[in-house]
Amino acid sequence: MPHALTDLVVHTVTKPQDTPTERLDADILVVGAGIAGLSAAIQARRLGRDVVLVDALPVLGGQCVNSMIGLFCGVYGNAPDYRQLTHGIFDEIFPALEKTGDIHYNRTHTQTVTYDEVALGRWFENTVEALGIRTVLGASVNGVALDGGVIERVDLATRYGPVAVTARGVVDATGDAALAWEAGLPCRVPDRTVWGSQQIRLEGLDETARPEPAELVARVDEKASQYGLVRRDGLAFFFPGRNTAVMNMTHVEAPLTPVEATTAQLQGRAQADRVVSFLRREFPAAFKNARVRAYGFPGRRQTRWLAAVHQLTLDEVRDQTRFEDTIARTSWPVELHDRVEGYVWETFGPDHVHHIPLRSMLSPHAHNLVAAGRCVDGDAAALSSVRVMGPCSAMGSAAAHALDLTLDGPSVHHVDLTALNDRVRENTDD
Repeated sequence: MPHALTDLVVHTVTKPQDTPTERLDADILVVGAGIAGLSAAIQARRLGRDVVLVDALPVLGGQCVNSMIGLFCGVYGNAPDYRQLTHGIFDEIFPALEKTGDIHYNRTHTQTVTYDEVALGRWFENTVEALGIRTVLGASVNGVALDGGVIERVDLATRYGPVAVTARGVVDATGDAALAWEAGLPCRVPDRTVWGSQQIRLEGLDETARPEPAELVARVDEKASQYGLVRRDGLAFFFPGRNTAVMNMTHVEAPLTPVEATTAQLQGRAQADRVVSFLRREFPAAFKNARVRAYGFPGRRQTRWLAAVHQLTLDEVRDQTRFEDTIARTSWPVELHDRVEGYVWETFGPDHVHHIPLRSMLSPHAHNLVAAGRCVDGDAAALSSVRVMGPCSAMGSAAAHALDLTLDGPSVHHVDLTALNDRVRENTDD
């Protein structure tokens, strides 16, 4: 008599009428697991707080990993000194990626850092796991209970059922101020599209024949119509020694409604395919054998952000205004992608540093919420100069410190600035 292959029993089930909600309680809830949210979660955990980290994607890393940006910007100052303006987790990430050869430093008007997004993603995952940060992925904010200016509960929708998180402090690092929006807090939107990008990583290149940046831009501008390219400039971020590059040569709309967002994603990939055709034909020495290794998730720059106590202005950026509650700094240019064919690019001098105040991260209507990253408040031009990864990481770390100092107090608006300044000094002073 033949033996059974397995004794595994299969049951027939149906969904219960009342789906149970999984309930989590934490000191600090961080919504958004990009560079800002991860910095906040890691810092809060290292301060001894119980942390729940949530993201709508099924993986950690947000845009810095999954949109294939491939470039850390805003961490360093301008030439000729290139001094490091943001520390925190970068002081761990950079040495770790150096050991495996997954990082490269580039010096032009400032210093940027090329990295392998797969290696960076694993660093984040390993760090979060080692610290014991409870994580809920593939979770979208479905509701926020706000009472008397205090966020008491955040409801999440996941494919595995509903989750409700209660926490004494909350960080909105969603990029689109999704948590603040669901809480009914005032937010800002631009009056016209600020374009995102569909990044792709190409392989099979000959990096010894790479075109000069000015040559690439000139050829795109000349032949964009011929190839159906909407953006008339572009950048190629080659990773030395690997014959691969991340291409940033598209402009894609970034709507905040479900069907339009999906449509934009598909159109973005079609744009990227046209970019590949352009590169193969116009620069065959470098790109004749180019293959798309991966398409990134849609990259978004400025969509919706918090209406905070203070809106950072372009004048404050240009004037290098230092605030009593400065928590981060950068020297990144104004980089406003408010036109489909290109973008505004205003660089600053060698010693320039502009600052981000905590007040630009706080809603006047919430006592235990801090925004971090792309959803902090600024006018369109100012925001375009502080939404890059260096200052976003510093903002995330500062959000964790501000909440840590006020979890037992009446409001994050009453944080002890002397204590906060001492904690964030590595990101505000040389």
